[in-house]
Amino acid sequence: MSELQLYAYIAVFGSFAMYFVIAWWARAGSTSEFYVAGGGIPPIQNGMAIGADWMSAASFISMAGLIAFLGYGGSVFLMGWTGGYVLLAMLLAPYMRKHGKFTVPEFISDRYYSKTARIVAVVCLIIASLTYIIGQMKGVGVAFSRFLEVDYGLGLGIGMAVVWVYAVLGGMKGITYTQIAQYCVLIFAYTVPAIFISLQLTGNPIPQLGLGSTLADGSGVYLLDKLDQVVTELGFKAYTTDSLGSNLNMFAYTMSLMIGTAGLPHIIMRFFTVPTVQAARSSAGYALVFIALLYTVAPAVGAMARLNLTNTITPATNEHLEYAERPQWFKDWEKTGLLKFEDKNSDGKIQYSAHAETNEMVKIDRDIMVLANPAIANLPNWVIALVAAGGLAAALSTAAGLLLAISSSVSHDLMKGVIAPDLSEKKELLASRIVMTMSILLAGYLGLNPPGFAAGTVALAFGLAASSIFPALMMGIFSKRMSGRAAVWGMVSGIGVTMLYVFQHKGVMFIPGTSFLGNMEANWFFGISPNAFGAVGALVNFTVAFIVLKLTGPAPSNIQQLVENFRTPGETSVAHRYQ
Repeated sequence: MSELQLYAYIAVFGSFAMYFVIAWWARAGSTSEFYVAGGGIPPIQNGMAIGADWMSAASFISMAGLIAFLGYGGSVFLMGWTGGYVLLAMLLAPYMRKHGKFTVPEFISDRYYSKTARIVAVVCLIIASLTYIIGQMKGVGVAFSRFLEVDYGLGLGIGMAVVWVYAVLGGMKGITYTQIAQYCVLIFAYTVPAIFISLQLTGNPIPQLGLGSTLADGSGVYLLDKLDQVVTELGFKAYTTDSLGSNLNMFAYTMSLMIGTAGLPHIIMRFFTVPTVQAARSSAGYALVFIALLYTVAPAVGAMARLNLTNTITPATNEHLEYAERPQWFKDWEKTGLLKFEDKNSDGKIQYSAHAETNEMVKIDRDIMVLANPAIANLPNWVIALVAAGGLAAALSTAAGLLLAISSSVSHDLMKGVIAPDLSEKKELLASRIVMTMSILLAGYLGLNPPGFAAGTVALAFGLAASSIFPALMMGIFSKRMSGRAAVWGMVSGIGVTMLYVFQHKGVMFIPGTSFLGNMEANWFFGISPNAFGAVGALVNFTVAFIVLKLTGPAPSNIQQLVENFRTPGETSVAHRYQ
């Protein structure tokens, strides 16, 4: 066993042991503890748990990789995901916490006085959550397959088992305290290598400042200027220029991520775990600080990773690395299939460029950038192992939150709320655990066999949430007159048009190898890409809802009074739910 593998086993399984101990200590004994941790989580701890729930494998592993290759265009993820959190904290979470419900579909059911609305919300939630969880499962498989040198499927199975233990046993209570530990692991694992690499490249130990600093080689050249020079010499667009098409597409992409984020049920549920409305607002502020610790470092990580990668493969202009002399990290990632070289001219050298006919680096998966960056920079093995533990913590924490959102929507919203209203608390708790077990198995299957329309991206999940759940919540809070029938038609129209557009332009349907309306990528609606179409779906949702409202009439007066009650400043009158 190599030194790196030993460190990886210690870091990964040591953190897993900590999660198990916490889960056993904080196991849920009632539905209140299972769904909302008994409503007694202090704001600072809840802020850390929100940070872990928020910073998924997409944030930890994929975001810096996207920024590394998209450059300026990757800023949509920073703006969209953080902006969405601000929207959620200011416009949705306090009002929904005051109303005092366990889940998002339950709130929608009460607000829109309709079981149909509840069922539609559950369906939208499950579609968005399952799509999102695919990315987490991929993150788990990638981290395990590389650092523990096990098969991707086996690594995924180990991750599923870990989530099952602490999510099914502890529910929201166990997940919350586990996520606090996971936040500490992931933020330490993300920032420590960034500090090392920033110091190495620029002499500045603060990555956020290192990104705008001159290189440590004494040349006086700024890091971003050097990166622009290096990538343009290889035929790529300058790193600091836009790479996401038109300004309209960039705006739509940012908006889709922003309002999709604000509509993600597993994040909204976190605000139900605090005792008061004021605590919900406070935990939102703390969470923003904890999230910023990673999100402000990500641009530096992305830029420095791209510079290190390019300088390693192509050490100098017109000089190519001998394939036989490739570094160890290159060989290690080749084994995973996420890095591939093809010697097109049989000269034994690695030619890396933007031109497909001559480029011999035929695959550089963006998801490897954060995980490979410490090894590329020749950092100590314990730092590399720490990154593996951090990536797994990020993926598992979000997967647990998503699985809880799915299980609660089925057991609490469908079974208890619609099918069997007289279901006892004990049977509901058992049903929740059974549903979560089934959800974990389904998530594992999707991780092994991702559907074509969702492979490689979680942006679609945000688009689906943006087009369905967010508008329903916004109209439910800020439009007293909005009726149940109008909201249902809005949700169905929004998510329907978004899914139709995605399937049409991705060239896929539910069956691999089939196309719905053909591959029409050249005919995007006003140049808006499928991953950015959630913003358009949200507009459709709002428009259809207000048209139906105009045709069918407003909500009853008692519902309008309900909306007034939870919009009125002051604490909720339903605190008994959490006692």
